[in-house]
Amino acid sequence: MMQNKNQQAAAGGALATGHLLAGIKGRTISSSVVTFAAQGGQAVLQVGSIVVLARLLTPVDFGLLGMVLYITGFLRVFNDAGLSTATVQREGITQAQVSNLFWTNVALGGLATGLLAAAAPLVAWFYKEPRLVGVTLAVSITFLLTGSTVQHLALLKRQMRFGAIAAIQTIAMAMGVVVATVMAWLGCGYWSLVGMQVAPPLLAFVLTWTTSRWRPHLPQRGHGMRELLGFGANLTASSFLWSLAKGSDAMLIGKVYGAASLGLYTRAASLFQRPVELFIDPLNYVIVPTLSRLQTQPERYHRTYMRVFELVAVVSFLFSGLLLALAKPMTLVLLGAKWGEAAPISASLTLVALYHPIACANGWLLTSQCRGREALILSIISSVAAVISFLLGLRFGPVGVALCYSISCLLVRLPVAFYITGRQGPVGTQEQWSRFLTHLPVWIIVCGSTVVVQKLVAEMKPMAQLLICVPAGLTIGTAFIFAYAPARRSIMGLVEALREFKKGRA
Repeated sequence: MMQNKNQQAAAGGALATGHLLAGIKGRTISSSVVTFAAQGGQAVLQVGSIVVLARLLTPVDFGLLGMVLYITGFLRVFNDAGLSTATVQREGITQAQVSNLFWTNVALGGLATGLLAAAAPLVAWFYKEPRLVGVTLAVSITFLLTGSTVQHLALLKRQMRFGAIAAIQTIAMAMGVVVATVMAWLGCGYWSLVGMQVAPPLLAFVLTWTTSRWRPHLPQRGHGMRELLGFGANLTASSFLWSLAKGSDAMLIGKVYGAASLGLYTRAASLFQRPVELFIDPLNYVIVPTLSRLQTQPERYHRTYMRVFELVAVVSFLFSGLLLALAKPMTLVLLGAKWGEAAPISASLTLVALYHPIACANGWLLTSQCRGREALILSIISSVAAVISFLLGLRFGPVGVALCYSISCLLVRLPVAFYITGRQGPVGTQEQWSRFLTHLPVWIIVCGSTVVVQKLVAEMKPMAQLLICVPAGLTIGTAFIFAYAPARRSIMGLVEALREFKKGRA
């Protein structure tokens, strides 16, 4: 009996959030600092793996994995099924509800593993590539592993224990990089990339269960599950549609142009998009729980969101402008000379590097306000726009696909997102457009000045160009930001937050 009481007390502590509201500003700042520090380490690991593996492996190796990852991409949403967000976002939740959600996630992960394993021969037949049978079978196990950690991680987020989450993710990623590098050095070819997919979720499973104090009970009927599952179903449907649409670029390129072209496309995409994700993901971890706790305080909600939104806009404009101007030398330096054909693809995708952080920040409004139905509508429109852009660009090869997709992001998807999210709630459509366009000069100045400098040193080797152009572009961009009042205000808000964090630590 004493053991049961201890388990119930631990479960209650893992579910309670009332104590977080009093110091939520300090928790948000400290959580952001810790998470960004961890993401910095993960960015180093990610870029390091790109640089090393691009030299040890071939475009065909990456293309083979890319063919399978298209399938896993849209199945991956069923691991979460929007149920982690339901756990984080809900004001009050019980042990029975979280336990039911846990078993739902495990069942969905097991189902995804079984479906992908059964589909392995079909995947190989579609691409006319028999090596994909073994790759698909190996990758399928990751769904069951990930599904078994969803609710544990959700409760860590709910408790704003972002230090623990950051440690788990960083250690797991490091293990994946080590496994892939060693296997590639030993001559395992594309199997090293498979190892990089399987090792992190396996280690994350062990670390998450060790870290979390929460343990599930057996599933029970009732307990108000309909509302939780309904919210999760809307998010799952929207994520599934988007994953299906977004991954169709890889499917189309792999089918029409083959593994080598797909390898060039996927490496170009990861070279610029992954660092962007490493910038926005920690904010996503921190801001969604924060905004969810502020639902009943619209003024604080509005102030918190707009401060972060403007910061995201300034940083996105700064670095996307720099990346566009230096896409070719960066590609050659990071991937090597044999990857020169990926440079135009990278340049085309830098506009996505501008759009993606803004879109993610915009999505926080729907998630934190429990607007699942509108998230589904937005996903349907975005998915249709993405697929049409891929089909329009396909005749022009991977570069055409990348360019058409980038254009659709800025001219179609972003306006729709601003309209849908601004129809209700504390943050309106017009205000989002105003703050976004206010910071557009940052991109113009940074991109334009860096292009000028790059033209002056175009005859130098790629590394020399970067050593000159990156500091020049950052210096000019930073100077403009501090001379331009709206951008300066956003950065000073961050500086003020860091000072508060430092005082709190003293």
